[in-house]
Amino acid sequence: MKISIIVAKAKNNVIGKNNQLIWRLSSDLKLFKQITSGHHIIMGRKTYESVGKPLPNRTSIVITRNPDFQLPEGHKVCHSLQEAIQLCIGKHLDQVYIIGGAEIYKQALPICDELLVTEVEARPEGDVFFPEINPKQWKKTAAESFKKDDKNEYNFEFVTYKKVNP
Repeated sequence: MKISIIVAKAKNNVIGKNNQLIWRLSSDLKLFKQITSGHHIIMGRKTYESVGKPLPNRTSIVITRNPDFQLPEGHKVCHSLQEAIQLCIGKHLDQVYIIGGAEIYKQALPICDELLVTEVEARPEGDVFFPEINPKQWKKTAAESFKKDDKNEYNFEFVTYKKVNP
Protein backbone atom coordinates (compact mmCIF):
# COMPACT_ATOMS: atom_id res chain seq x y z
CA MET A 1 0.00 0.00 0.00
CA LYS A 2 1.29 3.41 -0.95
CA ILE A 3 1.13 6.02 1.83
CA SER A 4 1.17 9.66 0.72
CA ILE A 5 1.23 12.80 2.80
CA ILE A 6 -0.65 15.70 1.23
CA VAL A 7 -0.06 19.14 2.74
CA ALA A 8 -0.06 22.85 1.96
CA LYS A 9 2.78 24.67 3.72
CA ALA A 10 4.30 28.12 3.65
CA LYS A 11 8.00 28.91 3.11
CA ASN A 12 8.41 28.93 6.91
CA ASN A 13 6.62 25.52 7.17
CA VAL A 14 3.45 27.07 8.67
CA ILE A 15 0.39 24.94 7.87
CA GLY A 16 -2.26 26.59 10.02
CA LYS A 17 -3.34 28.96 12.73
CA ASN A 18 -6.17 28.55 15.26
CA ASN A 19 -7.08 25.19 13.65
CA GLN A 20 -7.73 26.83 10.26
CA LEU A 21 -6.01 27.09 6.89
CA ILE A 22 -4.46 30.52 6.53
CA TRP A 23 -4.85 31.16 2.81
CA ARG A 24 -7.35 30.96 0.01
CA LEU A 25 -6.00 28.80 -2.82
CA SER A 26 -8.84 27.55 -5.01
CA SER A 27 -6.49 25.70 -7.39
CA ASP A 28 -4.90 23.84 -4.47
CA LEU A 29 -8.30 22.76 -3.12
CA LYS A 30 -9.20 21.45 -6.59
CA LEU A 31 -5.95 19.46 -6.72
CA PHE A 32 -6.61 18.08 -3.24
CA LYS A 33 -10.11 16.99 -4.24
CA GLN A 34 -8.94 15.47 -7.54
CA ILE A 35 -6.10 13.51 -5.88
CA THR A 36 -7.91 12.25 -2.77
CA SER A 37 -11.40 11.53 -4.22
CA GLY A 38 -12.27 7.86 -4.06
CA HIS A 39 -9.61 7.16 -1.42
CA HIS A 40 -9.26 6.79 2.34
CA ILE A 41 -7.89 9.88 4.08
CA ILE A 42 -6.28 9.73 7.52
CA MET A 43 -6.32 12.78 9.79
CA GLY A 44 -6.20 13.84 13.39
CA ARG A 45 -9.32 14.90 15.28
CA LYS A 46 -8.47 18.62 15.14
CA THR A 47 -8.06 18.45 11.36
CA TYR A 48 -11.40 16.66 11.08
CA GLU A 49 -13.05 19.29 13.28
CA SER A 50 -11.59 22.12 11.18
CA VAL A 51 -13.04 20.49 8.03
CA GLY A 52 -16.33 20.00 9.90
CA LYS A 53 -17.65 16.86 8.19
CA PRO A 54 -16.52 13.88 6.12
CA LEU A 55 -15.39 15.02 2.67
CA PRO A 56 -17.54 13.76 -0.22
CA ASN A 57 -16.39 10.63 -2.08
CA ARG A 58 -13.70 9.82 0.51
CA THR A 59 -13.56 7.58 3.56
CA SER A 60 -12.35 9.49 6.62
CA ILE A 61 -10.24 7.79 9.26
CA VAL A 62 -9.90 10.07 12.27
CA ILE A 63 -7.23 9.52 14.92
CA THR A 64 -8.19 10.56 18.44
CA ARG A 65 -7.49 9.56 22.02
CA ASN A 66 -11.15 10.20 22.87
CA PRO A 67 -12.84 6.78 23.28
CA ASP A 68 -16.30 8.36 22.81
CA PHE A 69 -15.53 10.20 19.53
CA GLN A 70 -17.99 9.22 16.80
CA LEU A 71 -18.18 9.67 13.04
CA PRO A 72 -21.00 9.19 10.55
CA GLU A 73 -21.51 5.65 9.27
CA GLY A 74 -18.91 4.49 6.75
CA HIS A 75 -16.07 6.43 8.40
CA LYS A 76 -13.73 5.12 11.09
CA VAL A 77 -12.25 6.27 14.38
CA CYS A 78 -8.78 4.94 15.28
CA HIS A 79 -6.68 5.64 18.35
CA SER A 80 -3.22 5.71 16.73
CA LEU A 81 -1.63 6.17 13.33
CA GLN A 82 -0.50 2.53 13.49
CA GLU A 83 -4.10 1.39 14.02
CA ALA A 84 -5.26 3.53 11.07
CA ILE A 85 -2.55 2.11 8.77
CA GLN A 86 -3.37 -1.46 9.87
CA LEU A 87 -7.05 -0.81 9.10
CA CYS A 88 -6.12 0.29 5.56
CA ILE A 89 -3.79 -2.68 5.06
CA GLY A 90 -6.59 -4.97 6.24
CA LYS A 91 -8.87 -3.45 3.58
CA HIS A 92 -6.21 -4.21 0.92
CA LEU A 93 -6.09 -0.58 -0.22
CA ASP A 94 -3.59 0.44 -2.90
CA GLN A 95 -3.33 4.04 -1.69
CA VAL A 96 -4.03 6.09 1.42
CA TYR A 97 -3.54 9.82 2.05
CA ILE A 98 -2.45 11.44 5.31
CA ILE A 99 -4.01 14.92 5.41
CA GLY A 100 -2.92 16.33 8.78
CA GLY A 101 -2.44 17.79 11.25
CA ALA A 102 1.08 18.51 12.43
CA GLU A 103 1.41 15.64 14.92
CA ILE A 104 0.02 13.08 12.46
CA TYR A 105 2.38 14.38 9.75
CA LYS A 106 5.33 14.06 12.13
CA GLN A 107 4.41 10.46 12.95
CA ALA A 108 3.71 9.57 9.30
CA LEU A 109 6.86 11.05 7.76
CA PRO A 110 9.09 8.00 8.48
CA ILE A 111 6.57 5.52 7.04
CA CYS A 112 5.20 7.33 4.00
CA ASP A 113 6.30 6.80 0.40
CA GLU A 114 5.70 10.23 -1.08
CA LEU A 115 5.00 13.82 -0.14
CA LEU A 116 2.52 15.89 -2.17
CA VAL A 117 3.35 19.40 -1.03
CA THR A 118 1.74 22.67 -1.97
CA GLU A 119 4.61 25.08 -1.33
CA VAL A 120 2.99 28.46 -0.78
CA GLU A 121 5.09 31.55 -1.48
CA ALA A 122 4.26 33.24 1.81
CA ARG A 123 5.61 33.48 5.35
CA PRO A 124 2.49 33.89 7.49
CA GLU A 125 2.27 33.71 11.24
CA GLY A 126 0.93 30.41 12.45
CA ASP A 127 0.83 27.98 15.33
CA VAL A 128 1.08 24.68 13.44
CA PHE A 129 4.09 23.62 11.37
CA PHE A 130 5.05 20.87 8.93
CA PRO A 131 8.36 19.14 9.73
CA GLU A 132 11.42 20.19 7.71
CA ILE A 133 11.77 18.11 4.52
CA ASN A 134 15.23 16.53 4.62
CA PRO A 135 16.78 16.59 1.10
CA LYS A 136 18.87 13.54 2.00
CA GLN A 137 15.63 11.56 2.50
CA TRP A 138 13.36 13.13 -0.11
CA LYS A 139 13.88 13.89 -3.81
CA LYS A 140 11.73 16.34 -5.76
CA THR A 141 10.36 14.38 -8.75
CA ALA A 142 7.71 16.74 -10.15
CA ALA A 143 6.53 20.31 -9.75
CA GLU A 144 3.77 22.46 -11.19
CA SER A 145 3.59 26.23 -10.65
CA PHE A 146 0.44 28.26 -10.05
CA LYS A 147 0.24 32.05 -10.16
CA LYS A 148 -1.60 34.32 -7.77
CA ASP A 149 -4.95 35.46 -9.18
CA ASP A 150 -8.45 36.38 -8.00
CA LYS A 151 -9.03 32.83 -6.65
CA ASN A 152 -5.51 32.13 -5.37
CA GLU A 153 -4.15 34.45 -2.72
CA TYR A 154 -0.46 33.53 -3.31
CA ASN A 155 1.81 32.01 -5.93
CA PHE A 156 2.43 28.35 -5.13
CA GLU A 157 4.06 25.24 -6.47
CA PHE A 158 2.61 21.73 -6.22
CA VAL A 159 5.61 19.46 -5.63
CA THR A 160 5.93 15.68 -5.49
CA TYR A 161 8.73 14.24 -3.38
CA LYS A 162 9.69 10.56 -3.39
CA LYS A 163 11.59 8.84 -0.59
CA VAL A 164 15.27 8.51 -1.58
CA ASN A 165 16.04 5.13 0.05
CA PRO A 166 12.79 3.51 1.09
